[in-house]
Amino acid sequence: MSTLALPLLKYRLGLYSRLARFDKPIGTLLLLWPTLWALWLAAGGFPEFSRLVVFLLGTLLMRSAGCVLNDIADRKFDRHVKRTRDRVLTAGKVYLWEAVVLAVVLLLGAAALLLFLNDLAIQYAFTAVFIAAVYPYFKRFFSVPQAMLGIAFSFGIPMAFADTQGQVPVVAWVMVIGNFFWTIAYDTIYAMVDRDDDLKLGMRSSAITFGRYDVVVVAVSYAIFIWCMLIVGQSLPGSGHLAYWASWLVTVACCVYLIWRIRTRDRDDCFAAFRANNYVGMPLWIGLALQLGWS
Repeated sequence: MSTLALPLLKYRLGLYSRLARFDKPIGTLLLLWPTLWALWLAAGGFPEFSRLVVFLLGTLLMRSAGCVLNDIADRKFDRHVKRTRDRVLTAGKVYLWEAVVLAVVLLLGAAALLLFLNDLAIQYAFTAVFIAAVYPYFKRFFSVPQAMLGIAFSFGIPMAFADTQGQVPVVAWVMVIGNFFWTIAYDTIYAMVDRDDDLKLGMRSSAITFGRYDVVVVAVSYAIFIWCMLIVGQSLPGSGHLAYWASWLVTVACCVYLIWRIRTRDRDDCFAAFRANNYVGMPLWIGLALQLGWS
């Protein structure tokens, strides 16, 4: 390889990395935490290492594929939105065919992981892929597209239970409901950042639909999420759930702070609050891991 080709290859790979959001892990983390909650709860402790690796890779690949598919769908709109106009596809730094190829590669990588899952988990996985693929188009006509994202971002939970236990118990669905409303909360906050641009483009979002009640909806969504995770905590085996309840209180405090942070609807504050949701999901996994053990 020539001395000129190597820097060019490095530059192109960097563009693909940005297209897949490898440089912005927040979305992967928001998808990862509920999956880890489910893996630990389903296994009653540290899950099988091979299963953990499969779900970690699957989370990364599916989130990245979803980002590429989203950019393909929104490439003509993103250039008119302040936050997204510099994305590599809409800015013309990569061609459409390159984005399509990258999406296919990422999806094939995720598909290869299905070989390590049981039949029930695979059924949930196919449904999750379908929802992730159609989600970007719901912003054209559905008043609360964040609901579709909430469904898509919750499928790691039943998949983890299905693959670990061969069934999806009631507690798993309680966790799904909680995660659905958590997603509604943080993605509504995210939509508040782009509200002005979305209104000009005729796009739909929960921030637009709920209008002046957006902060109230976020607060109610957080409250339902917290309540669901309270029920999850009560279902933990054994007695003396100090570690989990401590982590649950940390999560409650984080939610209250984020509601306070977005009260002015300032664009920068809302974006910072969205990113801070990583610290809503992380404590619950730490609590579960400490409570259920690592062995």
